[in-house]
Amino acid sequence: MSVFYAFLSRMRYITRWGLMRNTREENVMEHSAIVAMFAHALAVIHNKRGGDVDANRVGMIALFHETGEVITGDMPTPIKYFNPEITNAYKAIEKDSERKLLAALPDDLSEEVSDLVSGGNETERKLVKYADTLAAYVKCLEETAHGNKEFTEAEKSTRLKLKAYKSPEVDYFMDKFVTPFGLSLDNLSAEL
Repeated sequence: MSVFYAFLSRMRYITRWGLMRNTREENVMEHSAIVAMFAHALAVIHNKRGGDVDANRVGMIALFHETGEVITGDMPTPIKYFNPEITNAYKAIEKDSERKLLAALPDDLSEEVSDLVSGGNETERKLVKYADTLAAYVKCLEETAHGNKEFTEAEKSTRLKLKAYKSPEVDYFMDKFVTPFGLSLDNLSAEL
């Protein structure tokens, strides 16, 4: 018996953005799914510009990128990055949580799943990080589109972070895909 996937299914109970008023709560499972979609798209864009990554693998790495949080919960960004000691301690706890969960896998699955949870190579990790930031940005856009000024500063700082990446993949994604996230269903449907 392995508890690995039962633990991961509990991502749906972990709420994100805990220090901010939300018009709609977001859980870690939803977040992981959107990061996986965005990471896959960024990998495809990367490949169209001469890169060579497995887009499906990048998507799966993104799907597992919050694995440790099923034990630790989601620590709000202002606390997580309050000072280097807290940041390093929290990252160590997340890694320990991942190791503990991975140890629950049957031996014949452990290597492949562990490789995904570990975050892959440098390019794969970078694309997932970009996708994670894009997901945060989209959440900010959705919240501000619904009149929630609580997310105004987060939207600005996240946009600046995305620009600072100087990533052609992120720039393309921002140009082609981000604006519609602020549209109503009727306006989205009119674009089909």
